[in-house]
Amino acid sequence: MTAPAPKACATCGRGIAPSEVYYRFSLVLQVEQDMIGTLGGGGSEEELAAVMKQLEESPESPQELEEQVHWERGGVVCTACRSLVVRTLTPKPAAAGPH
Repeated sequence: MTAPAPKACATCGRGIAPSEVYYRFSLVLQVEQDMIGTLGGGGSEEELAAVMKQLEESPESPQELEEQVHWERGGVVCTACRSLVVRTLTPKPAAAGPH
């Protein structure tokens, strides 16, 4: 029987021993926009060509542009970092109005 592969916390980088508890995560960020027809008059060929030219002249690499549309990561976090990750990704409660 082989030992499990060593794991490291994605947040702090600390090695996680096989006997320690850890938390697995998967995070996907995908671009969305709630506006319809953002290219103006419905996406004419001229407007599409202008967008393509803007992308071609962009200083960002194709990989950087792709990661702006879809970015995906997974890994593990240690017990100590779990609360940091949860706190970071949990929405703040809405402020209560006057009573």
